[in-house]
Amino acid sequence: MLQIKTNDKNFKTQFSKLLGRGKMDIDSVSKIVRAIIDEIRADGNSAVKKHVQKFDKWIPKSDDELKISTNDMKIAYNKLDNELKNALKLAYDRIKTYHEKLLPKTWMETDVTGSILGQKITAVDKAGLYIPGGKAAYPSSLLMNAIPAIVAGVDEIVVCTPAPQNELNSLLLAAMHLCGIKNAYKIGGASAIAAMAYGTKSVPKVDVITGPGNIFVATAKKLVYGEVNIDMIAGPSEIGVLADSSSDAKLLAIDLLSQAEHDEMASSILITTDEELANQTQKEIEIWLKTLSREKIARTSIEKRGAIIIARDMDEAIFLMNEIAPEHLEIMCEDAMSLLPKIKHAGAIFLGRYTPEPIGDYIAGPNHTLPTGGTAKFYSPLSVDNFIKKSSIICMSEEGIKKIGKECALLAKTEGLGAHATSVEQRI
Repeated sequence: MLQIKTNDKNFKTQFSKLLGRGKMDIDSVSKIVRAIIDEIRADGNSAVKKHVQKFDKWIPKSDDELKISTNDMKIAYNKLDNELKNALKLAYDRIKTYHEKLLPKTWMETDVTGSILGQKITAVDKAGLYIPGGKAAYPSSLLMNAIPAIVAGVDEIVVCTPAPQNELNSLLLAAMHLCGIKNAYKIGGASAIAAMAYGTKSVPKVDVITGPGNIFVATAKKLVYGEVNIDMIAGPSEIGVLADSSSDAKLLAIDLLSQAEHDEMASSILITTDEELANQTQKEIEIWLKTLSREKIARTSIEKRGAIIIARDMDEAIFLMNEIAPEHLEIMCEDAMSLLPKIKHAGAIFLGRYTPEPIGDYIAGPNHTLPTGGTAKFYSPLSVDNFIKKSSIICMSEEGIKKIGKECALLAKTEGLGAHATSVEQRI
């Protein structure tokens, strides 16, 4: 694991590498993904079934076999033991409550002339959710994508998820039942994105596609953007941690590993003002690694993509973390809340000793679908905003248009648009 001080002569070079951590070589797979999309557009279900056979290693005998049975969802939910069922329901309720607070409202205001201006909020008609998986599927991703769409008021939610060897994760099925999903399909990868973007005999065409995935899914989302809206182009998971001398090295180490165990490309970055803490954290990482079931994955991630930076002071540490703009940011400092105003760029911010990043992955309430690779500088977490659209409302009174019409016509004439000007002048 890289450990470096900000006053080291090669710090700028090493830090630049960290800033480039999220770069995906989308160009390298674009040709393959474009071919998949074109096949789906041309041949619909026929191409989908061919791709399922090729990538997921099972043969759908009919179009109906692509659809996931709602009865299977119900059976999976009913088979859950009460403790797990309650945990899933608690997560659902907390996520729903949080996202209900984010829902914007339609508004209108009347000025002194009687003219009305406002904004109308309308949910999209159909939303497509991509949930990675198979046996290793993440039901939490289903909750985090479906619940904002439900709260937004989307009429039809379509879910696509891969089913290697025609097998699905039972907890994912149970989560679908809890969310009331009616249209779900055993289709994965770029094929699923194309099917939802353009529609097939089985899969409805949607208006927006959300959800995480590998480089093929990310590339497909980028290529269909414009035909549909998308949430973001997400890369490997990552965590940034700010720590001072009050921090616990044992907790810092396991928190860094909580992201490293996702996959070999995950990034875990600690920035601290305490060199002794940095050294102790590195030792604790090695101790924790030996206890992990996913040790090989986590070790590769930590060794190739992990870093500990020793800053001169907390202001420098915060500046560097803002440059990194991490997906998840833990502030493990004595007075974490006092540092919050200085944080400009992060997908989700976790404050204090008792707020580990995994609490946000599952049950706290805020969404865990977050911008990665520094895109927190301009992207936001997935929310109800991804499933709504806004329409401007304009209703001029006679007095209102007379008050501003002359200036409007002048601006139109200045742009050489005579009909625009005349349209207004005819009313004043």
